[in-house]
Amino acid sequence: MQQINVLGTELQTCSSDPITGYYRTGCCENHGDDPGMHVVCCRVTAEFLEYSASCGNDLSTPMPQYGFAGLRPGDQWCVCAARWAEALDAGKACHVVLESTHVSALEYVDLADLRAHAIADE
Repeated sequence: MQQINVLGTELQTCSSDPITGYYRTGCCENHGDDPGMHVVCCRVTAEFLEYSASCGNDLSTPMPQYGFAGLRPGDQWCVCAARWAEALDAGKACHVVLESTHVSALEYVDLADLRAHAIADE
């Protein structure tokens, strides 16, 4: 099954270091069995990580039992679409990589909001 991004093209890799995605493929794929909808490819910031922790999802603390080293500002990670939308509403949204954000994110957030937080071509 082809995975499509919010731009209507083939979904690109979000991050291989750290390895991300619900399926740990490096991509923010959606095969219909991820209850958290980890489909928004984000470049996390300290502000976003603090916000996420305050909402009960600490992404900074290492969890070696799961092979998770913890995220640092600048890391790219597949974030739950609903959490990114909450962060947007709270003024804490981090940048996103449109080419690596799955089209199903549009069920939670408008493309215009994603574009407004898109990482500029580097």
